[in-house]
Amino acid sequence: MARSSTLRNFAWLWLAATVAVLVVGFRQAIFVAPMEETMGNLQRIFYYHLAHAILGLVFPYVNLAASLAFLYWRRRDPLKALSADALAVASAEITVLFVGITLATGMLWGKPAWGIWWTWDARLTTELLLWLLYVSYLLLRRFSPSGQTAVLSAVLAIFAAIDVPIIYMSIHWWRTQHPAPVFGSDGGGIDPAMVPAVLWNLAGWAMWGIFLIAFRFALERRRQLAEQEAALLALEASLETPQ
Repeated sequence: MARSSTLRNFAWLWLAATVAVLVVGFRQAIFVAPMEETMGNLQRIFYYHLAHAILGLVFPYVNLAASLAFLYWRRRDPLKALSADALAVASAEITVLFVGITLATGMLWGKPAWGIWWTWDARLTTELLLWLLYVSYLLLRRFSPSGQTAVLSAVLAIFAAIDVPIIYMSIHWWRTQHPAPVFGSDGGGIDPAMVPAVLWNLAGWAMWGIFLIAFRFALERRRQLAEQEAALLALEASLETPQ
């Protein structure tokens, strides 16, 4: 009981800190960062697009690690395997959310910048493929009648994670319409006055994503425990029923 209360208090503190960081990030992005000379205020969507794009490539590896842990523990320690599976589900759902926001904010930028909502650019196409792979992952978990749903989902997670480095390298491997990276050797760089807005929003949305994963993990573990309890009650009832 004390442990549960401590975790609840920590969750509230984490949420409060997350909101505070996001508020600072919003202020930096909207009111402090200078206007971009060619795109004007349209460029301010970049601070949200970039944060979700980066995190949308990080959370799949949380899902991958949890899926591999499940495959490793499923016969050695079923209880640990269930926890790993719960984390896999949670991280997959948040991946769908963050990659979806990446695609949506990219289209909101693309329409005024390129004159079109969508183009089958290598970066955009591989990003869409990642989103579809994780939507397929969730559909598999929701509708598969097989008793091996968790195993099949873990295998799919391994294949989905392969797309992440392809997305990252797409603008290096192919000529794309997507802008070059603003950080790194290939990027032209950004105004130093814009960097705080980038970092505050990246930190805030990372904290928000971690909070959502933890919250969804707790819900999934509660569902698993309720399912186990129902199965035990059903078994006890069947044993008590006279033959």
